[in-house]
Amino acid sequence: MSLGRQENFFVSWEELHRDTRALAARLLPADQWTGVIAITRGGLVPAAIIARELNIRLVDTICIKTYDYREQGDSEIIKHTDTDGTGMLLIDDLVDTGKTARAVKRLVPKARFVTVYAKPEGRAEVDDCIKVVPQDTWINFPWDMELNYSSPLVDR
Repeated sequence: MSLGRQENFFVSWEELHRDTRALAARLLPADQWTGVIAITRGGLVPAAIIARELNIRLVDTICIKTYDYREQGDSEIIKHTDTDGTGMLLIDDLVDTGKTARAVKRLVPKARFVTVYAKPEGRAEVDDCIKVVPQDTWINFPWDMELNYSSPLVDR
């Protein structure tokens, strides 16, 4: 992520669901998939939606930590999966620089890797996505936000 000016992209639950469902539609026919692998934590919600839409019951995870809202660090694999990815969908919420994607793809090289959102630096690492957002954009997912009162512009 650049250190210059950063834009914000706010994603509502409804928009995330709509975009993830559109991604699921691109993965038809469903009988080609034996299961989904969610990349935690961001991929959990999209993986659940895709599993529901495609009637997939086998859901696994790869748990990896590469960054938080403050900084990006080295990839730390917390939990592996025992498959090479054959017949599996590998799902994440977004691909940013591609660092996480490259690390995970080494673990399950035969999986089809999809994300809901992608940034240009990482886009080539995934097989499909729904929306590409500028690299200098921070995506605010609904699970990271809460509703609060907003003061009016004019308060008398």
